Amino acid sequence: MTSLLVGRDVILRGTDDTPDRYGRQGALVFIGESDASVQTMLLTNGDALVSAEIAEKDCAAALMSAEAEARRQKKGSWADPSAIKNAESPDDILAGIGRFMVVEGKVLSVRQAGAMTYLNFGRNWTHGFAVTISKRTLPTLESAGATLKSLENRRIRVRGWVEGTTGPRIDVFRAGQVELLGANEPTGVRP
Repeated sequence: MTSLLVGRDVILRGTDDTPDRYGRQGALVFIGESDASVQTMLLTNGDALVSAEIAEKDCAAALMSAEAEARRQKKGSWADPSAIKNAESPDDILAGIGRFMVVEGKVLSVRQAGAMTYLNFGRNWTHGFAVTISKRTLPTLESAGATLKSLENRRIRVRGWVEGTTGPRIDVFRAGQVELLGANEPTGVRP
């Protein structure tokens, strides 16, 4: 990224100038008058992953498209067979606690316990990979057309920060973190 930006004029474009509680302001970076953002360039080359934090729908879709194309062409980090973690290998995911990861697999069960819904990818929920969704997040997912129970026995791709006390998990806060994978869609998981 340094080679892209050093000594060049850049323009920052964001939807809001209001900083978050940490004083950060999200923005896309453009070199001069370029139509393509630096983020898009990095994604197209397979040098970045799309964040789960992008709220603006059209922007998120464009960035996801750039990432998907790099993934299909196995560019950059997508050339590595371990770029997408297999939900059936919880130890590989657990090794990445505190890191942003992309995980694919088949949801074996959808369970609710208190204010939390769990998408379980393993038969043993204490050791297998799981996606957690708080009750507060459900309206966001439902407004995007996602019904959690319909994900049971379906393949999905999920992205986010890996946490774990027992088995590894990713907490979902936005609909864009979960992608339903079609039966004919090539999987990023390699045997």
